[in-house]
Amino acid sequence: MKQEPVDKQAVKAYFHDLHDRITKSLEALDGGGCFHRDAWTREAGGGGESRVMTEGDLFERGGVSFSHVMGDSLPASASARRPELAGRGFEAMGVSLVMHPWNPYVPTTHLNVRFFVAEKAGADPVWWFGGGFDLTPYYGFDEDCRHWHEQARAACLRHGDSLYPRFKQWCDEYFHIQHRDEPRGIGGLFFDDFNELGFADSFAFMRSVGDHFLPAYEPIVQRRRDHDYGEREREFQLYRRGRYVEFNLVYDRGTLFGLQSGGRTESILMSMPPRARWEYDYHPDPGTPEAELYSHYLVPRDWV
Repeated sequence: MKQEPVDKQAVKAYFHDLHDRITKSLEALDGGGCFHRDAWTREAGGGGESRVMTEGDLFERGGVSFSHVMGDSLPASASARRPELAGRGFEAMGVSLVMHPWNPYVPTTHLNVRFFVAEKAGADPVWWFGGGFDLTPYYGFDEDCRHWHEQARAACLRHGDSLYPRFKQWCDEYFHIQHRDEPRGIGGLFFDDFNELGFADSFAFMRSVGDHFLPAYEPIVQRRRDHDYGEREREFQLYRRGRYVEFNLVYDRGTLFGLQSGGRTESILMSMPPRARWEYDYHPDPGTPEAELYSHYLVPRDWV
């Protein structure tokens, strides 16, 4: 059977459009902050544009980045699970974002959608899509969790009934901080090495994930952005941000790929919160909202 054509330019055009749509919407959601745009090039090939918001009205720090990089061989983080691809040239492109709000009642969120293609002369290209979105609340609300996962399920449904439960479970497993034995947040979707629907339909699925991010996140932000908070909530938020840092530096594939492929360090690490804290052997008091985060929300469960 003849392999379906791979349209790299169509994928790149979608990523540029998504990058623009998301930054415009998040600026409007913030109400006062704007993204500083920082175009960059990579000496080994490619480049991108990082857009970073610092100390807006809603977001303390946030970044939305587009990148398109290429090279003569895949870095170890990408070829470790696919050793047959070692030595192939590659292109990798995608959009990623992390938003860290000021208000502890507004969750941190992460989105990534990406495309890889590995090629060599005389052989068919090997390609795949990956990505997903996840939510990291500091104070939990069942209503928000249900809405988030309803949108995650909606992103998957037109492409098959099995995708949401499969990629929801993968997200729960992937965003697990192994050395703490706890989830980073309440999950969402995570998928990688995805090409099983053929190029056109796999691309359509990835687009659906990207397009469902804003409808998933914006209503939660609007519900929680004016919630009163004090020093206690802020200190707990900073403590939980420390967990976010630990995961990204120890386990995150995107961070490892970026660093190993010679990516731009400032853009790779823009996902880090501007402030975080660590406390020795901390345990929340029983019966508090902080304890409820651990007992009720940081537990893999079916929300829809």
